[in-house]
Amino acid sequence: MTTSRENGSLYTSIENKIATVEFGHPASNSFPSELLDRLEKEFRKLSDDENVNVILLKSEGEKAFCAGASFNELIEIDDLESGRKFFSGFANVINAMRACKKPVIGRIQGKTVGGGVGLVAACDYAMATDAAAIRLSELSIGIGPFVIAPAVKRKMGVGALAELSLAAHEWKNAYWAKEKGLYARVFENIKDLDKEVEIFTSKLASYNPSALEEMKKSLWKGTENWEHLLYERAAISGELVLSEFTKQALAKFKK
Repeated sequence: MTTSRENGSLYTSIENKIATVEFGHPASNSFPSELLDRLEKEFRKLSDDENVNVILLKSEGEKAFCAGASFNELIEIDDLESGRKFFSGFANVINAMRACKKPVIGRIQGKTVGGGVGLVAACDYAMATDAAAIRLSELSIGIGPFVIAPAVKRKMGVGALAELSLAAHEWKNAYWAKEKGLYARVFENIKDLDKEVEIFTSKLASYNPSALEEMKKSLWKGTENWEHLLYERAAISGELVLSEFTKQALAKFKK
């Protein structure tokens, strides 16, 4: 069942110390600003919830995991401040995931573009199907993956970041993404993925929550400057989106 709501949907269920956070949007699970804001708040709330040891992040349906930022909102940006604010949406979510006391596990069932790749990179552990190809298409419309770049670089290395961002027209398959460190495991179908996700999150949820929190801190050590860095990057994208190049590129896409 997929949502038809224009601003998307976000549902959280908590069972056996596992919080399952599921987002959805009719446009291939893309993110309008309102949905990013809700997701950020959800991570910050679950971080302090004593009934939660582990967070599972997933999206609706069996097709795309996430098509990145809302295209309709991108087209409507007409000044620097609204541009910076728009691109800060993913910065806020990535920082909330980074600062979250609980490990975040990603369940990736299909293709992922742009900001969606940033969300996967901000997960502490991600499992995917072999349909979960990735692409950073930002340069092709005159902007760049500046906000998510630190998360992608941390997880996959500068070589993979360069390959993804410069080959903006190319899809990289799930096995390439696994080889570069984005995914921990890749499965042939959703059934096998879900079976393993259930086993893995159950095991993780049974561990000492204090040890999990310390492990999480250890994994993210050295990223404290992201609190400012990602917003500086959002301002770069916010300025570029106003360029004549980007306006023309977006107009072509709209047609």
